[in-house]
Amino acid sequence: MAAPKVAVVGAGVIGLSTALCITETCPSCSVTVLSDQFSPNTTSDVAAGMLIPHTYPGTPIHVQKQWFKETFTFLFAISNSPEASEAGIHLVSGWQVFKNTPKEELPFWSDVVLGFRPMSEAELQKFPEHRFGQTFTTLKCDCPPYLLWLEKRLKAAGVQMHTRKVADLWDLHSEYNVVVNCAGIGAHQLVGDEKLFPVRGQVLKVHAPWVKNFIRDGDGLTYIYPGIHRVTLGGTREKGSWSLSPDPGTTKDIFDRCCSLEPALRGARDIEVKVGLRPSRRCVRLQREVLSRGGVKFPVVHNYGHGAGGFSVQRGTAKEAARLVGECIATLPGSSSRAKL
Repeated sequence: MAAPKVAVVGAGVIGLSTALCITETCPSCSVTVLSDQFSPNTTSDVAAGMLIPHTYPGTPIHVQKQWFKETFTFLFAISNSPEASEAGIHLVSGWQVFKNTPKEELPFWSDVVLGFRPMSEAELQKFPEHRFGQTFTTLKCDCPPYLLWLEKRLKAAGVQMHTRKVADLWDLHSEYNVVVNCAGIGAHQLVGDEKLFPVRGQVLKVHAPWVKNFIRDGDGLTYIYPGIHRVTLGGTREKGSWSLSPDPGTTKDIFDRCCSLEPALRGARDIEVKVGLRPSRRCVRLQREVLSRGGVKFPVVHNYGHGAGGFSVQRGTAKEAARLVGECIATLPGSSSRAKL
Protein backbone atom coordinates (compact mmCIF):
# COMPACT_ATOMS: atom_id res chain seq x y z
CA MET A 1 0.00 0.00 0.00
CA ALA A 2 1.04 3.66 -0.30
CA ALA A 3 2.73 5.28 2.69
CA PRO A 4 0.11 5.55 5.45
CA LYS A 5 -0.86 9.16 6.15
CA VAL A 6 -1.06 10.14 9.80
CA ALA A 7 -2.38 13.47 11.11
CA VAL A 8 -1.44 14.63 14.61
CA VAL A 9 -3.85 17.28 15.91
CA GLY A 10 -2.16 19.63 18.40
CA ALA A 11 1.29 21.24 18.49
CA GLY A 12 2.00 21.45 22.20
CA VAL A 13 4.63 19.26 23.82
CA ILE A 14 2.39 16.15 23.64
CA GLY A 15 1.51 16.60 19.95
CA LEU A 16 5.10 17.29 18.83
CA SER A 17 6.57 14.48 20.98
CA THR A 18 3.98 12.05 19.62
CA ALA A 19 4.67 13.07 16.02
CA LEU A 20 8.40 12.53 16.63
CA CYS A 21 7.86 9.04 18.08
CA ILE A 22 5.65 8.09 15.11
CA THR A 23 8.43 9.08 12.67
CA GLU A 24 10.86 6.93 14.66
CA THR A 25 8.69 3.82 14.95
CA CYS A 26 7.04 4.04 11.53
CA PRO A 27 9.53 5.73 9.17
CA SER A 28 7.39 4.81 6.13
CA CYS A 29 4.50 6.95 7.43
CA SER A 30 3.76 10.40 6.09
CA VAL A 31 3.13 12.53 9.22
CA THR A 32 1.44 15.94 9.34
CA VAL A 33 0.92 18.13 12.42
CA LEU A 34 -2.26 20.21 12.34
CA SER A 35 -2.92 22.91 14.92
CA ASP A 36 -4.56 26.31 15.20
CA GLN A 37 -1.67 27.37 17.50
CA PHE A 38 2.04 26.71 17.33
CA SER A 39 4.79 27.93 19.69
CA PRO A 40 4.93 30.49 21.29
CA ASN A 41 1.13 30.44 21.61
CA THR A 42 0.49 26.96 23.07
CA THR A 43 -0.35 26.00 26.66
CA SER A 44 3.01 24.20 26.75
CA ASP A 45 4.80 27.53 26.23
CA VAL A 46 3.48 28.67 29.63
CA ALA A 47 4.50 25.48 31.45
CA ALA A 48 7.43 25.50 33.86
CA GLY A 49 8.79 22.31 32.26
CA MET A 50 10.16 20.75 35.46
CA LEU A 51 10.43 16.98 35.54
CA ILE A 52 8.62 16.36 38.82
CA PRO A 53 5.67 14.03 38.17
CA HIS A 54 2.05 14.90 38.78
CA THR A 55 0.00 11.89 39.92
CA TYR A 56 -2.97 10.58 37.92
CA PRO A 57 -5.36 8.76 40.31
CA GLY A 58 -6.87 6.69 37.47
CA THR A 59 -3.54 5.39 36.08
CA PRO A 60 -1.53 2.56 37.72
CA ILE A 61 1.62 3.85 39.44
CA HIS A 62 3.92 1.42 37.57
CA VAL A 63 2.63 2.85 34.27
CA GLN A 64 3.18 6.45 35.43
CA LYS A 65 6.68 5.54 36.57
CA GLN A 66 7.48 3.97 33.19
CA TRP A 67 6.27 7.10 31.35
CA PHE A 68 8.39 9.31 33.62
CA LYS A 69 11.47 7.09 33.33
CA GLU A 70 11.32 7.03 29.53
CA THR A 71 10.91 10.82 29.46
CA PHE A 72 13.75 11.41 31.93
CA THR A 73 16.10 9.10 29.99
CA PHE A 74 15.28 10.83 26.68
CA LEU A 75 15.73 14.38 28.01
CA PHE A 76 18.82 13.47 30.08
CA ALA A 77 20.53 12.34 26.86
CA ILE A 78 19.71 15.72 25.26
CA SER A 79 20.97 17.59 28.35
CA ASN A 80 24.22 15.64 27.98
CA SER A 81 24.66 16.56 24.30
CA PRO A 82 25.83 19.60 22.29
CA GLU A 83 22.13 20.32 21.59
CA ALA A 84 21.32 20.99 25.27
CA SER A 85 21.32 24.80 25.06
CA GLU A 86 19.33 24.93 21.80
CA ALA A 87 16.76 22.48 23.22
CA GLY A 88 16.59 24.47 26.47
CA ILE A 89 17.25 21.47 28.72
CA HIS A 90 19.50 21.45 31.77
CA LEU A 91 19.93 19.73 35.12
CA VAL A 92 18.84 21.67 38.18
CA SER A 93 19.21 20.76 41.86
CA GLY A 94 17.02 21.91 44.70
CA TRP A 95 14.56 21.20 47.44
CA GLN A 96 10.98 20.08 47.96
CA VAL A 97 9.86 21.21 51.43
CA PHE A 98 6.86 20.35 53.61
CA LYS A 99 5.26 22.03 56.63
CA ASN A 100 4.29 18.53 57.84
CA THR A 101 6.02 15.25 57.03
CA PRO A 102 4.12 13.60 54.12
CA LYS A 103 2.65 10.11 54.51
CA GLU A 104 4.79 9.02 51.58
CA GLU A 105 8.37 10.03 52.31
CA LEU A 106 9.63 8.26 49.16
CA PRO A 107 7.58 9.23 46.08
CA PHE A 108 7.32 6.63 43.29
CA TRP A 109 9.75 8.62 41.13
CA SER A 110 12.49 9.03 43.75
CA ASP A 111 14.86 6.52 42.08
CA VAL A 112 14.43 8.07 38.61
CA VAL A 113 15.66 11.58 39.48
CA LEU A 114 19.28 11.91 40.60
CA GLY A 115 20.58 11.85 44.19
CA PHE A 116 17.20 11.82 45.96
CA ARG A 117 17.55 11.98 49.78
CA PRO A 118 15.90 13.57 52.82
CA MET A 119 17.20 17.04 53.71
CA SER A 120 19.50 17.40 56.71
CA GLU A 121 18.67 19.57 59.73
CA ALA A 122 21.27 22.08 58.54
CA GLU A 123 19.65 22.32 55.09
CA LEU A 124 16.20 22.76 56.62
CA GLN A 125 17.41 25.88 58.46
CA LYS A 126 16.93 27.71 55.16
CA PHE A 127 13.18 27.04 55.49
CA PRO A 128 12.17 27.89 59.08
CA GLU A 129 8.44 27.30 58.43
CA HIS A 130 8.99 23.78 57.07
CA ARG A 131 9.69 20.64 59.10
CA PHE A 132 10.66 18.13 56.43
CA GLY A 133 12.23 18.22 53.00
CA GLN A 134 13.79 16.27 50.15
CA THR A 135 16.67 17.24 47.92
CA PHE A 136 17.40 15.93 44.43
CA THR A 137 18.54 16.86 40.93
CA THR A 138 16.12 16.74 38.02
CA LEU A 139 15.74 18.16 34.52
CA LYS A 140 14.20 21.48 33.49
CA CYS A 141 12.92 22.24 29.99
CA ASP A 142 12.75 25.85 28.91
CA CYS A 143 9.54 25.36 27.00
CA PRO A 144 9.60 27.69 23.97
CA PRO A 145 13.14 26.61 22.92
CA TYR A 146 12.26 22.95 23.47
CA LEU A 147 9.12 23.18 21.30
CA LEU A 148 11.13 24.88 18.54
CA TRP A 149 13.79 22.16 18.84
CA LEU A 150 11.08 19.49 18.44
CA GLU A 151 9.65 21.33 15.41
CA LYS A 152 13.13 21.44 13.85
CA ARG A 153 13.59 17.68 14.42
CA LEU A 154 10.19 17.00 12.86
CA LYS A 155 10.85 19.14 9.79
CA ALA A 156 14.19 17.34 9.31
CA ALA A 157 12.24 14.05 9.33
CA GLY A 158 9.92 15.34 6.59
CA VAL A 159 6.93 16.10 8.81
CA GLN A 160 4.57 18.78 7.47
CA MET A 161 3.23 21.49 9.82
CA HIS A 162 -0.02 23.23 8.94
CA THR A 163 -1.91 25.92 10.82
CA ARG A 164 -5.45 24.64 10.74
CA LYS A 165 -8.29 24.52 13.25
CA VAL A 166 -9.83 21.06 13.29
CA ALA A 167 -13.46 21.22 14.45
CA ASP A 168 -14.29 17.54 13.89
CA LEU A 169 -11.82 14.64 13.60
CA TRP A 170 -14.08 13.04 10.98
CA ASP A 171 -13.29 15.97 8.64
CA LEU A 172 -9.81 14.45 8.23
CA HIS A 173 -10.92 10.96 7.13
CA SER A 174 -10.71 11.68 3.39
CA GLU A 175 -7.11 12.98 3.66
CA TYR A 176 -5.51 10.70 6.27
CA ASN A 177 -5.50 7.02 7.23
CA VAL A 178 -5.08 7.58 10.99
CA VAL A 179 -5.55 10.65 13.20
CA VAL A 180 -3.91 11.24 16.60
CA ASN A 181 -5.77 13.54 18.96
CA CYS A 182 -3.26 15.55 21.05
CA ALA A 183 -5.53 18.57 21.35
CA GLY A 184 -5.04 19.10 25.10
CA ILE A 185 -7.82 21.23 26.58
CA GLY A 186 -9.18 21.59 23.01
CA ALA A 187 -10.34 17.95 23.25
CA HIS A 188 -13.13 19.13 25.54
CA GLN A 189 -14.86 20.61 22.50
CA LEU A 190 -13.24 18.51 19.76
CA VAL A 191 -14.42 15.13 21.08
CA GLY A 192 -16.89 16.30 23.74
CA ASP A 193 -14.92 14.82 26.63
CA GLU A 194 -16.82 15.78 29.79
CA LYS A 195 -14.13 14.16 31.99
CA LEU A 196 -11.64 16.78 30.80
CA PHE A 197 -11.57 20.11 32.62
CA PRO A 198 -9.30 23.14 32.71
CA VAL A 199 -7.09 23.90 35.70
CA ARG A 200 -5.99 27.50 35.28
CA GLY A 201 -2.38 28.23 36.04
CA GLN A 202 -0.87 31.70 36.39
CA VAL A 203 2.92 31.98 36.57
CA LEU A 204 5.54 34.72 36.58
CA LYS A 205 8.73 34.66 34.53
CA VAL A 206 11.35 36.87 36.17
CA HIS A 207 14.97 37.90 35.72
CA ALA A 208 16.86 36.66 38.80
CA PRO A 209 20.03 34.92 37.57
CA TRP A 210 21.40 34.61 41.12
CA VAL A 211 18.68 32.04 41.94
CA LYS A 212 20.25 28.71 40.98
CA ASN A 213 18.26 26.08 42.92
CA PHE A 214 14.65 25.06 42.50
CA ILE A 215 12.37 25.25 45.54
CA ARG A 216 8.98 23.58 45.59
CA ASP A 217 6.51 23.67 48.46
CA GLY A 218 5.14 20.18 49.06
CA ASP A 219 1.61 21.42 48.36
CA GLY A 220 2.75 21.86 44.74
CA LEU A 221 1.24 25.34 44.59
CA THR A 222 4.26 27.53 45.35
CA TYR A 223 7.43 26.91 43.36
CA ILE A 224 10.59 28.56 42.07
CA TYR A 225 12.09 26.92 38.98
CA PRO A 226 15.27 28.48 37.51
CA GLY A 227 15.59 28.15 33.75
CA ILE A 228 18.47 29.01 31.44
CA HIS A 229 17.38 32.64 31.03
CA ARG A 230 14.51 33.27 33.45
CA VAL A 231 13.08 31.93 36.69
CA THR A 232 9.48 30.64 36.71
CA LEU A 233 7.50 31.50 39.85
CA GLY A 234 4.19 29.83 40.56
CA GLY A 235 1.49 29.37 40.83
CA THR A 236 -2.21 28.73 40.90
CA ARG A 237 -4.46 25.73 40.43
CA GLU A 238 -7.94 26.98 39.62
CA LYS A 239 -10.15 24.06 38.67
CA GLY A 240 -12.85 24.84 36.09
CA SER A 241 -11.62 28.35 35.26
CA TRP A 242 -11.36 29.13 31.53
CA SER A 243 -9.98 32.68 32.01
CA LEU A 244 -6.72 33.48 30.19
CA SER A 245 -6.53 37.02 31.61
CA PRO A 246 -3.75 37.63 34.15
CA ASP A 247 -5.01 38.70 37.57
CA PRO A 248 -2.90 41.43 39.26
CA GLY A 249 -3.90 40.31 42.77
CA THR A 250 -2.78 36.77 41.94
CA THR A 251 0.54 38.10 40.59
CA LYS A 252 1.26 39.84 43.91
CA ASP A 253 0.23 36.74 45.87
CA ILE A 254 2.51 34.45 43.82
CA PHE A 255 5.44 36.85 44.16
CA ASP A 256 4.96 37.21 47.94
CA ARG A 257 4.65 33.44 48.45
CA CYS A 258 7.82 32.79 46.44
CA CYS A 259 9.72 35.52 48.29
CA SER A 260 8.79 33.93 51.61
CA LEU A 261 10.44 30.70 50.38
CA GLU A 262 13.41 32.50 48.76
CA PRO A 263 13.88 36.06 50.13
CA ALA A 264 16.60 36.74 47.52
CA LEU A 265 13.80 36.96 44.93
CA ARG A 266 12.83 40.42 46.24
CA GLY A 267 15.43 41.79 43.84
CA ALA A 268 13.86 40.08 40.78
CA ARG A 269 13.26 42.34 37.77
CA ASP A 270 11.37 42.32 34.51
CA ILE A 271 8.31 40.37 35.70
CA GLU A 272 6.26 38.80 32.91
CA VAL A 273 2.88 37.17 33.68
CA LYS A 274 1.68 34.08 31.81
CA VAL A 275 -1.58 32.11 32.03
CA GLY A 276 -2.31 28.61 30.73
CA LEU A 277 -5.14 26.09 31.01
CA ARG A 278 -3.91 22.66 32.05
CA PRO A 279 -5.90 19.87 30.34
CA SER A 280 -6.80 17.84 33.42
CA ARG A 281 -8.41 14.42 33.77
CA ARG A 282 -8.41 11.66 36.38
CA CYS A 283 -6.18 9.74 33.97
CA VAL A 284 -4.49 10.50 30.66
CA ARG A 285 -6.67 9.38 27.75
CA LEU A 286 -4.32 7.13 25.82
CA GLN A 287 -6.31 4.71 23.69
CA ARG A 288 -7.47 3.64 20.25
CA GLU A 289 -10.94 4.32 18.92
CA VAL A 290 -12.55 3.63 15.55
CA LEU A 291 -14.91 6.29 14.22
CA SER A 292 -17.49 4.91 11.85
CA ARG A 293 -19.96 6.62 9.54
CA GLY A 294 -21.89 5.03 6.70
CA GLY A 295 -19.76 1.90 6.83
CA VAL A 296 -16.52 3.92 6.60
CA LYS A 297 -14.09 3.31 9.45
CA PHE A 298 -11.51 5.88 10.58
CA PRO A 299 -8.99 4.89 13.28
CA VAL A 300 -8.15 7.46 15.96
CA VAL A 301 -5.54 7.41 18.74
CA HIS A 302 -6.15 9.72 21.70
CA ASN A 303 -3.26 11.12 23.77
CA TYR A 304 -4.43 14.01 25.95
CA GLY A 305 -5.43 14.95 29.49
CA HIS A 306 -1.95 15.25 31.00
CA GLY A 307 -2.91 18.11 33.34
CA ALA A 308 0.06 19.67 35.12
CA GLY A 309 2.32 16.72 34.29
CA GLY A 310 2.71 16.80 30.52
CA PHE A 311 6.41 17.62 30.41
CA SER A 312 7.23 14.87 32.91
CA VAL A 313 5.59 12.08 30.90
CA GLN A 314 5.66 13.47 27.32
CA ARG A 315 8.05 10.90 25.86
CA GLY A 316 6.54 7.89 27.66
CA THR A 317 2.99 8.65 26.54
CA ALA A 318 4.17 9.58 23.03
CA LYS A 319 5.89 6.18 22.67
CA GLU A 320 2.69 4.41 23.72
CA ALA A 321 0.60 6.54 21.32
CA ALA A 322 3.03 5.71 18.49
CA ARG A 323 2.68 2.00 19.30
CA LEU A 324 -1.11 2.36 19.06
CA VAL A 325 -0.72 4.15 15.71
CA GLY A 326 1.32 1.15 14.54
CA GLU A 327 -1.55 -1.14 15.54
CA CYS A 328 -4.00 1.03 13.60
CA ILE A 329 -1.77 0.93 10.50
CA ALA A 330 -1.52 -2.87 10.73
CA THR A 331 -5.32 -3.09 10.46
CA LEU A 332 -5.65 -0.79 7.43
CA PRO A 333 -6.94 -2.43 4.23
CA GLY A 334 -4.06 -3.65 2.11
CA SER A 335 -1.44 -3.54 4.88
CA SER A 336 0.53 -6.61 5.81
CA SER A 337 -0.06 -7.53 9.46
CA ARG A 338 3.52 -8.80 9.49
CA ALA A 339 4.87 -5.39 8.47
CA LYS A 340 7.54 -4.11 10.85
CA LEU A 341 5.93 -1.26 12.78
